[in-house]
Amino acid sequence: MSAVDYSIDGKPYEGFFLKPAGKSNVPVVVIAHAWAGLAENERQKAQLVVDKLGYAAFAMDVYGKGKRGTTVEENQALMNPLAGNRAELQKRLAAGLAVAKQQEGVDANKAAAIGYCFGGLSVLDMARAGMDVLGVCSFHGLLGAPENISSPKISAKVLIEHGWQDPMAKPDDVLAIAKEMTEAGADWQLHAHGNSMHAFTTEGANNAEMGTVYNADADRRSFAHLKDFLAELF
Repeated sequence: MSAVDYSIDGKPYEGFFLKPAGKSNVPVVVIAHAWAGLAENERQKAQLVVDKLGYAAFAMDVYGKGKRGTTVEENQALMNPLAGNRAELQKRLAAGLAVAKQQEGVDANKAAAIGYCFGGLSVLDMARAGMDVLGVCSFHGLLGAPENISSPKISAKVLIEHGWQDPMAKPDDVLAIAKEMTEAGADWQLHAHGNSMHAFTTEGANNAEMGTVYNADADRRSFAHLKDFLAELF
């Protein structure tokens, strides 16, 4: 797994890239990070994409090189400015996608995006903004529509893996995004996992009060859905 330095508006960012050994011209899956920034969870997901699915993986950075959170307060301070300025978030995501497609050995015509928590919101915005990906998958993502795209037309296929007891994406939010995706003309799927909260794919998550709890069954099932989804895209 190699670090990749790049810049946006003259400021430094750092992602990381991994691909199957000895393979070339492989599809690339870009990964949008959770609210803490690029961390061990994203490294684990990148490794799974390469080892279990056989695709290249590029983990994007939307905070800036070295900007990572370790507490709830730090994570909120990093995420909130972008959650409140979706146009800026979308610009940084587009830049990360472009860098991913430039990596040696990838097929730039076959790209998809996956994201977790805040990253789930990020990849949904990639679809809403019409970025050049074949599909996006949001895992326990925030679902609210951006302020800068009122009536999107979505050509990328969309998969949403949702924990039904997620306090950050409640049933009304699920109904709202179903309506939004339908009106956008998207080819969309939504899988709701019972007995699952936010962060159900994040190993070690165990804060029931906050609503972030790992669920091994939902993790396994949602990854199986992703495998099928990416096979269809690529």
